Amino acid sequence: MGFVDILLHLFGFAGPAIALALLMPLAGRFLLGRKGKVRPYWPQAGVGLAVGLAVLLAGLWYFGRDGKMATYAALVVAVATTQWLQSGGWRRT
Repeated sequence: MGFVDILLHLFGFAGPAIALALLMPLAGRFLLGRKGKVRPYWPQAGVGLAVGLAVLLAGLWYFGRDGKMATYAALVVAVATTQWLQSGGWRRT
């Protein structure tokens, strides 16, 4: 396997986490509004990416293979919860 193939495999594995990490801060600002303190975009995306990759690695370890729907469901819940916590969603009524 060549270097390009390794990169394609890594991006294929991390792609869902990258996409969610980049889209959740935008969705959070749209859905939750800009009430109170708004954190910058890139730190929110970085934390979401770290959480997303951790969930994908845990799913790979637990199931022994990539691409299980349970792992993707856990990814969405974990990144969305992280975004909610970062935006202070529990303080809003």
